[in-house]
Amino acid sequence: MDAGKYRKWGAQRKQSGETEFTIWAPASAAVRLWLNDAESNMQTAGDGWHHITKPTSAGDRYGFILDDGTRVSDPASHRQAEGPLGPSLIVNHDFHWKNPDWKGRPWYEAVVYELHVGTFTKEGTYAAAAAKLEYLASIGVTAVELMPLATFAGSRGWGYDGVLQFAPQRDYGTPEDLKAFIDEAHGHGLMVLLDVVYNHFGTTGNAIETFAPAFFKQGGTPWGPAPDFNRAEVRSFFLQNALYWLEAYRFDGLRIDAADHLAGGDGDVDFLIEMARHVKRTITGRHVHIVTEDARNAASPLTPSSDGLVAVDAEWNDDFHHVIHVATTQEDGGIYEDFAKQPYDGLRRSLATGFVYQGHPRPSHNFAGSGEPSGHLAPHRFVNFLHNHDQAGNRLRGERLRSLIQRPLFDTLETILLLAPQTPLMFMGDDHGSTNPFFFFSDHPEKDREQEIKNRLKQAESFQGELPPDAPQVVLDPNDPHTMQVSTLKWDEAETTEGKLARERMKALLEKRRRYIWPLLRSDFERGVSLDCETQCLAIDWYFSTGRLEMRANLSPNLTSLPAVQGEAFLRHGSIEGTGYGAYALQFAIGDR
Repeated sequence: MDAGKYRKWGAQRKQSGETEFTIWAPASAAVRLWLNDAESNMQTAGDGWHHITKPTSAGDRYGFILDDGTRVSDPASHRQAEGPLGPSLIVNHDFHWKNPDWKGRPWYEAVVYELHVGTFTKEGTYAAAAAKLEYLASIGVTAVELMPLATFAGSRGWGYDGVLQFAPQRDYGTPEDLKAFIDEAHGHGLMVLLDVVYNHFGTTGNAIETFAPAFFKQGGTPWGPAPDFNRAEVRSFFLQNALYWLEAYRFDGLRIDAADHLAGGDGDVDFLIEMARHVKRTITGRHVHIVTEDARNAASPLTPSSDGLVAVDAEWNDDFHHVIHVATTQEDGGIYEDFAKQPYDGLRRSLATGFVYQGHPRPSHNFAGSGEPSGHLAPHRFVNFLHNHDQAGNRLRGERLRSLIQRPLFDTLETILLLAPQTPLMFMGDDHGSTNPFFFFSDHPEKDREQEIKNRLKQAESFQGELPPDAPQVVLDPNDPHTMQVSTLKWDEAETTEGKLARERMKALLEKRRRYIWPLLRSDFERGVSLDCETQCLAIDWYFSTGRLEMRANLSPNLTSLPAVQGEAFLRHGSIEGTGYGAYALQFAIGDR
């Protein structure tokens, strides 16, 4: 689609000081602009578009009045100081950037730290989070990924129920505060990625349905109405949104939630590829990354097209997490059922060649083939994690994997995460070994409270299998403010002896990643190979044009033997004598091709 020929949504400020207001409202024959308590008739431009130009100043309040007298906020509002149903505000995006020459970082250098602004600190603000950035950079983190910021109803939430996609949630600070956070990150050499949700809108506070019902597909999703990407007006909205975050705020990339819902199928437009290619072609001269969560295990978006352009830089590898979880906790219900059979075989496949399911028959798909072959892709194109907001937050007690398995085993897994050539992602608090739980929390209408508690139980069963008999008494009410409070990181844990040791351990491992792994990832990837070994062991070799990375790991509590490494060991963890590996022992080595 040629995005340039479609109208831009929202309030577009001009150098003259005037602002052009535009809205697509095909269900309203006429629309009036409400600006600082004055009303003006908007001009119709055909196909449901309405527009008008007026002089404005930053901070002016405005909205649109439909033909039935209903006043709605701007669907492309840049600021909502009173929530999604309040007036929209004109924003002056001029900002004095302290680091205007920041060009980003190549993706192979990514060490990702996912955080939720509202619970990362007790203050829950951009400013408070910015004060932690130097600390994160000193450990070796190179990319901070923010959970969604689009305005949602209420004051508490994960952000996946946003209804105004251009307006950062007011509870975390102002647009200027967000820019200051990103500028501070760049000053410390940190990329900042934003998690965006384009596959659905939230169920509360979504006014677009009243004046543009055609914006959404029939049927929707369990989480809210789904945009219809077959419509040019919808595609233009989200193309504009993607560029807005990357240009106005200088984010370094976007993580696309549930990207498989944006991709083509049954005659639908493949908006994922359209959007990613549009971003890459529009923003040049600096590194900008598109990362996806894609339930299809799709390798094709990560593969260069005929013109050499790579649309998607990396994909969250849920397979890696799921198979590790099954192998180490023995939980195999819900989402883990697909990984219950021979999980160590799946783990070896994932580490060597990407996904577990690469066209293999999958139980949840009635044993139809699932996924695409991924062994040709460089390992850093896969984002691996031991847990994130989903896997902890959807459990009954909000546990991280660290709290579910023995400490020596977790330490071995974390070492693999940080030194394997895949891109590592940590969840906030992992830097100091936090066991702080993380729960789903929200601020939804009181009438939904009982149903949402039932939904929590259903979700927990999906994320951990059969629940204990006392689950109805244990489950936390997501709408109780206490649930968000107990999910907030306890930073005093970072200053304990154990917290300091965990931090120093991670810092040392990430320094080894920088020294030994990055040079390999800069070169051409050739192949990954899994060698024969005992059931609970791993023996993986990754071949690059400049050398070979070898990993040997014993994930059992018993002494075992593993194939000998041929290169020079740069990390030995646990008891290792020749090819004999003690409980939870691990070795990494660098060798010639």
